[in-house]
Amino acid sequence: MKLIIIGGGITGLSLAYFLLEKNPSLDIVVLESEKKAGGKIWTDKVNGFLCEGGVNGFLDNRPKTLELVSKLALTPLQSSDNARKRFIFSGGKLHRLPESPAAFFMSNLLSLSGRLRIIGEIFAPKGSGEDETLASFAKRRLGKEAYEKLIDPMASGIYAGDPEKMSLKSCFLKVYNLEQKYGSLIKGMLNLQKEAKKTGKKVGAGPGGVLTSFYDGMGMMIDALSGILGGRLRTGIKAVSVDKQKDNYLVYLSDGSHLDAGAVVFAAPAFETSGMVKGIDKNLSSVLSEIPYPAVSVVCFGYKQERFKHPLDGFGFLIPGREGRRILGTLWDSSVFPNRAPEGYVLLRSMLGGVRRSDLALQDENRLTDVVMAELRAVMKITVQPDFVKVYTHKQGIPQYPLGHQQRLATIDKMTSNFNRLYITGNAYRGIGVNDCIENSAILAERIVQEI
Repeated sequence: MKLIIIGGGITGLSLAYFLLEKNPSLDIVVLESEKKAGGKIWTDKVNGFLCEGGVNGFLDNRPKTLELVSKLALTPLQSSDNARKRFIFSGGKLHRLPESPAAFFMSNLLSLSGRLRIIGEIFAPKGSGEDETLASFAKRRLGKEAYEKLIDPMASGIYAGDPEKMSLKSCFLKVYNLEQKYGSLIKGMLNLQKEAKKTGKKVGAGPGGVLTSFYDGMGMMIDALSGILGGRLRTGIKAVSVDKQKDNYLVYLSDGSHLDAGAVVFAAPAFETSGMVKGIDKNLSSVLSEIPYPAVSVVCFGYKQERFKHPLDGFGFLIPGREGRRILGTLWDSSVFPNRAPEGYVLLRSMLGGVRRSDLALQDENRLTDVVMAELRAVMKITVQPDFVKVYTHKQGIPQYPLGHQQRLATIDKMTSNFNRLYITGNAYRGIGVNDCIENSAILAERIVQEI
C-alpha cells in the first residue's frame, strides 16, 4: 500500500521518519510544493549571516524532539545565558522582565498597584471551566495592567495573535489546568514546586525549557530528515486535489499526473488542505478554510559592531499592543546563538504583522525596511543604517487558535472519521511549535501503523 504525505514541513518529514522507523518497508511518498522542504523552518546563510526566515528554535522540555535530534546524530545548541534576559518596551523604554519574586517587586515595569494586583491573584474567583479568551482570563486573574504589559506581548511574540480572540484552552492548556486543579495560579505554582523538589526540576506556568537550535540553524534538522528520506521526498511538485475511488485515493499533481494511494496524510497548511479535499467533502473544506493565517514578515538587520552602541545583552524585546508600535518585537540573534553573524558584526531579527496588523507585513521590502529602521530608532536608539538586510514575508503566517477552536477540531475529527486511512495533521490544529508538530507526528505514526 502506498502512503502519501502531502506537505514537507517538520510535521510531514518527522511523520515519515517515525513511520519508517516502525516499518522500514512502508511505501511512502512525501510531496512538497516548494523546491526545498522545511515549511516555516527556513535557514539562509547570506554574506556570512545566518538568518532564520521563520522558526528560530525549540524548547528543550519535550523528550520526543530531543530523541529525534539524537537519532538524527545532530548536536543541539542551547541559547546563551544572555538569552535569559528578556525585555518589554513600555512607556518609552526597555524594561527587563523580572526573573524572581525579589526582582518582580523591584521592577518598575508594573505600577505598585499592578504588582499588588498580581499578588491578589490568589484570591481571584475560579473560572467556570468553560473556555475563554486569553485576555479575559488574564484580566480576571492578574488584572488589566499585567495583561496589557506582560500577557499581551507574550501572546503576540509566540502566536502573532490577539489575546482578545485567542482560546486559553487551545493556546495555553497548562495555565488553564493550573486554575482548574488548584483554583489559583500562585497556589498551583507553589504546589508544583513542592512536587518538583523530589526530582530537582524547575517548574513554571509558562512553557519552560531552554531555547535550543543548532550551530548552522534549524535547517540542519530539515536537511537531516530529507537526507534519510532520500527519493521518498519529492520537492517542487504540488498536490492540487485528492479524489476518493472505492478504497483508494487519487492524488492529482501540478504537472498533470496523479498518484494512487491507499492512505493519504494532509500535513500541509489548513488553507491548502481545504482546497485539496473540496472534491471529497465540501463541508470539511469549508471548516478548514476558516482557520485564520495572518501575514507575518521577518526583517533581519546586520550591523558592524564598531558602529553599534547598544550592548545587546539579552534575548531581545517584545512590545505590548498598547504602545502602538509597528513591530511586534526584535530578537538579538547574535547574542542568543553563535554563528549568526560574521566576526565583528551583530544580527537583529524583527517581526511585523500578525492578527492586529497583518497589512504591515504585506508591504514591499523597501517599506518594511524603512518601518523597522524607524521602530529600532525609537525603541533602541539605533541611528546607523544596517550593513545587511534580508526580508522574509509569509503571506499566510502563523495559524491562530481563536475561541471555538476546540469545537472546530471536534468537527474536523468527526468529518475525517468518515474516510478510511485519511488523516489531517500539522500546526493548525494541536500546537504551533516544533515540539508540538513532532510529538503529534509520533502519535499519528502509531495510529497509522495500526490502521493500514
